[in-house]
Amino acid sequence: MLVSIKEFKAHFAQYIAQAQAGQPIELTSHRKIVARIIGVPEHSSKGMDNLLAAGVISWSGGKPEGANVVLSGGGKTLSDIVIEDRG
Repeated sequence: MLVSIKEFKAHFAQYIAQAQAGQPIELTSHRKIVARIIGVPEHSSKGMDNLLAAGVISWSGGKPEGANVVLSGGGKTLSDIVIEDRG
C-alpha cells in the first residue's frame, strides 16, 4: 500500500495497526517510495512449545543459566593481535 508521508503522519496509529496485521506500508515522498514499514510477527517458538509439551525439555520460568564456560589462557591478547596486523 502506497502512502504519502503526510498521510502517514496524519493517521499514524491506523497505518501501524495495518502493518502489524501483515499489510506492508510503502511511504512515498514526491511520489517516490522512500521507506517500507512491515509488521513484526509475534514471537512464537512453536518448536520450543512442542518440546515443552512433549516433556523433552522443562522450564521453571526463570532466566536461563550460563554454561559456565572457562576460557583457557596462554594466547595473545586481542590488542597485541591488532598491533601486529597494523604492521
